[in-house]
Amino acid sequence: MLDALEVVTTVVVGVMVGVEFSVAFVVNRILDALPEDSAQLGHAHGGRMLGAVMPVWYITSVVLVAAWAVAGWHQDGTGLVVTAGALLILSVVMSLLLLVPINNRNRTWTPENRPADWKQQLNRWQRYHYARVAVIIAAFTSLTAALA
Repeated sequence: MLDALEVVTTVVVGVMVGVEFSVAFVVNRILDALPEDSAQLGHAHGGRMLGAVMPVWYITSVVLVAAWAVAGWHQDGTGLVVTAGALLILSVVMSLLLLVPINNRNRTWTPENRPADWKQQLNRWQRYHYARVAVIIAAFTSLTAALA
């Protein structure tokens, strides 16, 4: 049973890391290359779509890692699992404090109502997102190391 939990947790966290990495280094660059209105509309749509999915994914990841840590408490690698959990919790805190406020504004913007500094706000979101991606990559690395 623990083996299955380890695999499911690693896959769920790994796919989440892949999605967030893709947003940071592929999707945002594609959107930023579009003409101004299209870029802003694409970012707003992405904010609505991923803003609905990612909170569930992040919380599920934290719960799975916590379950793994509890179920495998006396096994080798538990310290790495706990570290991964702490990093995932940090990513949730970063999201709530830094990224979600910007995303909540961005997802309502249209070319008619966006603020004058919309590009600066999106650039700030992207910088915070790079930091969050680094944190969740570290968490995923800890999980995979715990399997070894």
